[in-house]
Amino acid sequence: MSAADLAQQQAAFMAQVLNENAALPAGWGNSQAAGMQVYRGNYRSALMDALGDTFERVKQYVGDAPFAQVAAHHAITNPPASWTIDDAGAGFEDSCAQLFGNNPEVAELAWLEWTMLGLATAPDAEPLNGEDFGSATAEFGDEDWGAMKLVLAPRTAAREVAHDLTAIWNSLGEGGAELGEFTLEGPGGCLVWREGEQPVFIMVNAEQARAFRAVQNGASYGEICMVLAGDNAGEQDIADAAMRAGAMLGGWLNDGLIIGLA
Repeated sequence: MSAADLAQQQAAFMAQVLNENAALPAGWGNSQAAGMQVYRGNYRSALMDALGDTFERVKQYVGDAPFAQVAAHHAITNPPASWTIDDAGAGFEDSCAQLFGNNPEVAELAWLEWTMLGLATAPDAEPLNGEDFGSATAEFGDEDWGAMKLVLAPRTAAREVAHDLTAIWNSLGEGGAELGEFTLEGPGGCLVWREGEQPVFIMVNAEQARAFRAVQNGASYGEICMVLAGDNAGEQDIADAAMRAGAMLGGWLNDGLIIGLA
């Protein structure tokens, strides 16, 4: 068999694994089709079990049957492309958003669990403490502050959310939670990082989540201040935004989220 023929056979085999309606590989009959049905079931079951282990709190929150439904949907529509089954959860929050449209907190919780799992294996990095930050910026002028960029600890993340993820997380740890009972009064945010070996998170306001995302996307400190000030900002708006940016910066330093300056 040539390399081209082998590649074609492999492609046909994988098409059958992922989709029972795909054409059978050349030369297959009823016996092979029946065997593939068993193999396909085992394959999807393994993926669903992996998703259940990865998203324990999502599963607990929505219940076994709804979770099985979204896990099966995700396994079919998002076949893993990685060498490890641990990556099967990539994009699961989007699957949750599709199937739990009336409960958007499910997708937010899935994002949180997946982000914390990624942080568990993030590269180690030494945080920049306040003293070192002060030394590094001691001679800064206005232009230096405006151009300063922050280097964040690997895989730290922020997201705007509409639900109190801390309350959901804690209630599940205590044994249960009711769907849809955790809507915030206004826009909020969630900040996720690692303290030592332990992934942690806190709820923040939406403004801080947006600022943190701007840092991740390469925004300078001056640009962050302008993001906070908003469009058509006056001098007082900019001054107020700079004060808020300074408070955020202090908090990020204190929590060990910053590992350097650029």
